[in-house]
Amino acid sequence: MNKQSPTERIKNFKEVAFGLSEEEALKEASRCLFCKKAKCSMNCPVEIDIPAFINALKKKEFDRAIKVIKEKNNLPGVCGRVCPQENQCEGACVLNAKKAPINIGGLERFAADYELKSKPSAPSPKPLTAKQIKIAIIGSGPAGLTCAGDLARMGYQVTVFEALHIAGGVLMYGIPEFRLPKEIVKKEVEYLASLGVKIKTNFIVGKTSLLKDIFEQGYKAVFAGTGAGLPSFMNIPGENLNRVYSSNELLTRVNLMKAYLFPEYDTPINVGKKVAVIGGGNTAMDSARVSLRLGAEKVYIVYRRTENEMPARKEERENAKEEGIEFHILTLPKKISGDDKGFVNSMECIKMELGEPDDSGRRRPVAIKGSEFTMDVDTVIIAVGQSPNPVFLKATPELKLDKWDKIIIDPATQATNIKGVYAGGDATEGDDTVIAAMGAGKRAAKAMHKYLENEK
Repeated sequence: MNKQSPTERIKNFKEVAFGLSEEEALKEASRCLFCKKAKCSMNCPVEIDIPAFINALKKKEFDRAIKVIKEKNNLPGVCGRVCPQENQCEGACVLNAKKAPINIGGLERFAADYELKSKPSAPSPKPLTAKQIKIAIIGSGPAGLTCAGDLARMGYQVTVFEALHIAGGVLMYGIPEFRLPKEIVKKEVEYLASLGVKIKTNFIVGKTSLLKDIFEQGYKAVFAGTGAGLPSFMNIPGENLNRVYSSNELLTRVNLMKAYLFPEYDTPINVGKKVAVIGGGNTAMDSARVSLRLGAEKVYIVYRRTENEMPARKEERENAKEEGIEFHILTLPKKISGDDKGFVNSMECIKMELGEPDDSGRRRPVAIKGSEFTMDVDTVIIAVGQSPNPVFLKATPELKLDKWDKIIIDPATQATNIKGVYAGGDATEGDDTVIAAMGAGKRAAKAMHKYLENEK
C-alpha cells in the first residue's frame, strides 16, 4: 500500500497509508483462491465471510462487498486500518506458503471507504417483541460499539453510556490520527446510531449513576466495556519529574484534545527535543511517532527484550524505523534524573540479556552486571501497559475481579458473576487489540440475547 514518504509524514498528522486504489483493489482481489474451507475466516475474531466479500470486490460489486462485511463487523473502516491481520486472517491465508498473503486488511478498508464516500444506508433492525427490551452498554469503545450494534440489529432498544464527551473510547483517545482518522470513527458511530443505538455522553456509570440504578431504570441486561484507562508505571526514581508522561496522558491530550493543533485548540503539551519511550507495544510506537510530529529531534524506543518479543505490529515497527526512531533493545531504565528546575535531563539504564521463559512464554530479561549507562533525554514517556478503568469497578464491589482487577467472565458467554451483566474488551483482558475487543462484544451480544429469551 502506498504511503506518505517518511520525511513528509513526520511533519503532519495526516493518514500515513493512502489505501488501495480501485485498480489495486481489483488486482489484489483477483489473487484470492476462494478456498472452500477458508482459514482466513476461521481466524477472524468477528467471523467475516472473507472469500465472499473479496469475490464481490473482484466482480466490482462494491455495495455487496461491504454488505457481506457488515453482516459481522459494524466497524470495517476501523478494522481495515488497525486490525493485526498478519496474526489472524492474513496469517492463516494459504498463499503464505509460496507468496504474499492476500491484503485482506487493505481490501476491507477499500470497501469501507467506498461506502463512507457513497453515504451508507442502514439495514432495518429486526423487531424482537412488540414491547422493546432495553439494554445498557457501558463504554463506547470497540467492544461496546460492537455489542450495541449486534443487539440493535436483533431489535433491542440499546443505550450506550459513555464517560467522555465523544463516543469511540480508545479509538478516539488512544490511536493517533495518522493511523486512524477520527472522522472514520465518527462515521462508524453515526452508522450505529442509524441502527437505533442511543448514545449518552458525559455519563459515568459509577458516578452519574450506579449499576443498580441502571437496572432500576428498566434495563434488562448490561454490557460493561469500560476499557483499560489506568496507566501503569515502573516505580523507578524520577517518575514524578516534569516531562515524564504516561502514554495515556500523551495520547489523550494529542488525539482527543488536539494538542498538535495548538493554538487552534487551547491544549498544548510540552515535549522536548530528545524523547525516550519505554515499552514495545503499539502504544509505545504511537507515542514515539507522535513525539516526532510534535517537534522532537531524537526519539528512542527503550525495550527490555529483543524486537522479536515486541508485541507491536510489524507494520508499526517498520513505520517507526522509517521515520528515524531508534530502537534500544535489551535495555531497562533504572532511574530518571532531572535538573534543578525539576525537568528531565537524563535516564539511567542497564543492558539486559534473555534468560529462561517467564509466565508469558517469553524469555525473561536478566540484567547484565556492570552494564549501566546514561541516556541524554529531556522527555520520558512510559508505555508499559494499562489496567482496567477503576471508577466502575470501585462503585460495583459485588463484581468479581482477578488479582489484576480485570473483570472475571465466562469466556464462552462473557457473563460476569452478576445476573444479567456481561463484560468484554480491555476491562476483562487488559491491554488487548481492537479486534479482540470486538470479538468479545459479539460473543456477549449472542449470550445476552439467549439470556433474555430464557428470561421471557
